Amino acid sequence: MFASRTGWSLTPNRLSELVRQRRERGLPLLDLTESNPTRCGFTIDAEEILAALPNPRALTYEPDPRGLLMAREAVAQYYAERGVEIHPDQIFLTTSTSEAYSFVFRLLADPGDSILAPQPSYPLFDFLGGLNDVEVRPYPLVYDEGWQGDLEALSSRWESRTRAVLIVHPNNPTGSYVKKGELLRLVELACRSQAAVIADEVFADYAFAADPDRVMSHAQASDALTFTLSGLSKISALPQMKLAWIVVNGPRELRSDAQARLEVIADTYLSVSAPAALATPRWLAHRHKIQPQILERVKANLRKLDELLTRGLPVSRLEVEGGWYTILRVPSTRNDEDWAVELLTQEGVIVHPGHFYDFPTEGFLVLSLLPAPGIFAEALRRVISRISAQS
Repeated sequence: MFASRTGWSLTPNRLSELVRQRRERGLPLLDLTESNPTRCGFTIDAEEILAALPNPRALTYEPDPRGLLMAREAVAQYYAERGVEIHPDQIFLTTSTSEAYSFVFRLLADPGDSILAPQPSYPLFDFLGGLNDVEVRPYPLVYDEGWQGDLEALSSRWESRTRAVLIVHPNNPTGSYVKKGELLRLVELACRSQAAVIADEVFADYAFAADPDRVMSHAQASDALTFTLSGLSKISALPQMKLAWIVVNGPRELRSDAQARLEVIADTYLSVSAPAALATPRWLAHRHKIQPQILERVKANLRKLDELLTRGLPVSRLEVEGGWYTILRVPSTRNDEDWAVELLTQEGVIVHPGHFYDFPTEGFLVLSLLPAPGIFAEALRRVISRISAQS
């Protein structure tokens, strides 16, 4: 009686079931997967955030498929401060980047068409593709003193029904940004195939160091039809406020057609609430207070990790350019889930096994850099000690 697109296995995996049991028993946990900024002890200006909500204009319904103009102007100003000039008409507000993906997938692809997405990456795209009747086909990110897309492999996986290539900037969890040379090649492939580029930039503001070879933003002018996705969840560390957006750019006629079609999709849902849209300028301004705190935290935790990873240990970390995560390379004498289960049951530490992010081989654990420094350091000591003792 149910649609095949919702035929997922709903049985909890072994690790999540063990976490649930441990919590029910009240046993202590050190969570190195915590990535919810509202639970990580950052200082927020609660009065300022909440004061943005009681706006009398919210009592009047002013439907606009793109979202209220004042909110889109605030988003355009955000990009202007990053050196990218866009017009508010290029912006469509959504309640989340997940909804933004659905809008773009619906715009570009018919059932059976495909989108190319990076691997490893966050395990969201397969679900979104399935819900929108789009096949998500992976292309590899490869590691050699840093991550980069395997453009030859990507090109070989391009098919006649490929409608877009998806890039995450920086990727989650690899923390790797798209470089200018990579983007030129991606745009060339997209233009040649009459396909689009979809760029997820939710973590773009969290770079650990400057890099002149890094793409500033995919929202800038492009020869390919490009959809750039971002939102308040990461930019202002306000995931609960549910506001995101799509920026459309590309050749003028193609962009105009895309915007007209997107307007119909957005008008069908009209999903963004007036209070959230009216609060957007002040919530976006909150980034100036919260982003320095987050960057200080993740850099400090990364320094602590490097301090603890002395030479000769069977644990090392991969290079990371930005974002909220880091990746440990561990012995592949057992699979990643077995390592995660042992760390949970013997040390009370939660980590993500690499297969959660579709790493193609064993030997990787993924950690969040957001936990409080004391928790992060103690959990790491336990992780390193346990793996060292078992290797």
